Amino acid sequence: MLDTRTGEDTGTTSNRVRRTNLLRRRAWHPTAPSPTDSDTTEVIGPQLPDDSTVNFVLDLSLRIGEVQMSSGAGASDVTATILALTSALGLPHCEVDVIFTSITVTCHRGTTMAPVTALRVVRSRSLDYTRLTATEVLIRKIVRGSIGADAAQIELQKITEVGHPYPRWVATIAWGGLAAFITLILGGGWDIAIVAMVISAVVDRIGRLLNSFALPFFFQQVIGGLVATLTAMAVVSSSLLTTDKPTLVVAAAVTVLLSGLSTVSAVQDAITGYYVTAAGRTMETVLMTAGLIAGVVLALKSAVLLGLPRTPLPEVVDSTPQQLPVIILGSIGAAACFALASYSTIRAMAVAGIAGGIGGAVYGALKLTDLGAIGSSAVAATLVGLGGGVIARRIKVTPLVVAVSGLTPLLPGLSLYRGLYELGVEPGGSTSTIMTAIGIGLALAAGVVLGEYLAQPLRTGLGRMERKLSGPRMAGPLAPTDRRLD
Repeated sequence: MLDTRTGEDTGTTSNRVRRTNLLRRRAWHPTAPSPTDSDTTEVIGPQLPDDSTVNFVLDLSLRIGEVQMSSGAGASDVTATILALTSALGLPHCEVDVIFTSITVTCHRGTTMAPVTALRVVRSRSLDYTRLTATEVLIRKIVRGSIGADAAQIELQKITEVGHPYPRWVATIAWGGLAAFITLILGGGWDIAIVAMVISAVVDRIGRLLNSFALPFFFQQVIGGLVATLTAMAVVSSSLLTTDKPTLVVAAAVTVLLSGLSTVSAVQDAITGYYVTAAGRTMETVLMTAGLIAGVVLALKSAVLLGLPRTPLPEVVDSTPQQLPVIILGSIGAAACFALASYSTIRAMAVAGIAGGIGGAVYGALKLTDLGAIGSSAVAATLVGLGGGVIARRIKVTPLVVAVSGLTPLLPGLSLYRGLYELGVEPGGSTSTIMTAIGIGLALAAGVVLGEYLAQPLRTGLGRMERKLSGPRMAGPLAPTDRRLD
């Protein structure tokens, strides 16, 4: 009989207790009779399929976990997903170890058989949210029991081998559109937005060219920051822009280069106790940001040596109620463009735009108060994470898409560039502005993780209400009865 509380077979439990007592009596009383064959005929432990099936299930689960990790999912989410998959496919006793570059799964097979361990290395990182969404749909099918392991393996292979849903030039235009909307959020006009769009698109094409030569991403960030800054200064010095805010072009390009980094996942892993993975992702984020900083500072130093005219930084002015509609519209466009550049579906792009609009509205409204940039960013990110956690799974959109896209308009590109300008150009510059930018980034990441945490009880309550009104329904990649992924 199956114990519904522990999930164990009570018959197996009683056999285990009887065998333990016999062995204990044998240890204390050497003259006592040894356990007979009739006492030890039943295997202590789970009854599992044959070896080939065990290996097949572990390989399928690892491949699904690899897709999630390469797309930026948190280690806790990957662990819970793999445990749910192995349990649904007949392997109830598994242990999962996730680090930044590999996933290891061990299946325990009782006391009479050796455990089976499988490992898969996560070699590539890519932003293809359509692939991630299709994988989560497959996870729901497996957990529901509507698809077997063989069919799931075939479907997963189709998901991973299919190309991006859009041509690469669409993603390039989307990156440029992201820079244009960021420029509008920062207070620039349409002329600066168009220039920022062109420069960011050129930087994206240069990055793709360098990527074809397998150049490490650190150097791609250096070249990206260098090209964006020098190009903006050249445009300004040629008098093509008649504006007092030309450096917003560089700030927008810096924001584009900052987007997509795994800051949210790093903070989530640290909070949930996966410190090794958090350290790896933090190191990656720091290294990529350091490459960007090196490129921008090198460009600023080169401009000084070449005698190019200095472009003063725009003063950070307090927000006004008249600017709030522009901030909201710019945030909607920036979030939607980032989702499109990351190959999201149309539905996910629309949800991401809504999340970005909510985050921009809250941030802009709080900036009218004395809360400050860091506090305003934290509150806005929390609401983005809360909304994404509650709504995204209900409409079959990955919450990670909503969280990362919704935070993109709030990234501290201007603050980071101001800090780099103060260090690279102005004598006696301080690091206070850079520290403020770092604080805003951490506040955004921590806020969205807190929002996801607060969304769990709300999502569970909504799932119970739905089941009462319209019968059972899935609320995410796993069944509502499995609390590990709620």
